[in-house]
Amino acid sequence: MVAEVLGDYPTESAALKAVAQKPGIGSTETLRKWVRQDQVDSGQRPGTTTEESAQLKALKKENAELRRANEILKAAASFFAAEIDRPHTRS
Repeated sequence: MVAEVLGDYPTESAALKAVAQKPGIGSTETLRKWVRQDQVDSGQRPGTTTEESAQLKALKKENAELRRANEILKAAASFFAAEIDRPHTRS
């Protein structure tokens, strides 16, 4: 919406203010962030795209899960190693 009306205003700030005044639109700063993210996503501006952010978030979650699994496996290995070292008596 901002891109559509940008030519009607002298500055981007003026266009953002005009669009932000419409019902249902948040503050001018929120709108500015949306526009910047759209520019990044479309390749007009450098930065981390929405897709890259989602992939990074998923990888961080997977990494945390793998770390937890490794801790469980280490604890299990220690437990079973201790069982092997204990002398067993038959009754």
